[in-house]
Amino acid sequence: MTAKLDATQRTSALAELKGWTHDAKRDAITKTFTFKNFVEAFGFMTQTALVAERMDHHPEWSNVYKTVNVLLTTHDAGGLTQRDVNLARAMDEAAGG
Repeated sequence: MTAKLDATQRTSALAELKGWTHDAKRDAITKTFTFKNFVEAFGFMTQTALVAERMDHHPEWSNVYKTVNVLLTTHDAGGLTQRDVNLARAMDEAAGG
């Protein structure tokens, strides 16, 4: 099992992730991605799904038209881990940022 990030590691990771915020209640990170239209949003989700499947680490997310809301946490560890940070970076890259 992957270990939860401690407070120092979490702060450091969030400093490197643009636009991600900490959800203290869930010990997770969240971000809202906004695209030009539904097709771009769905394309982002498809690209990210392939990465998540390879990582065997899947996001909690929702999509409404051009907006994708994401929450990342590692359920097995009971909170935020390096796996979440790695997936967040991959999502940022998929979104072009």
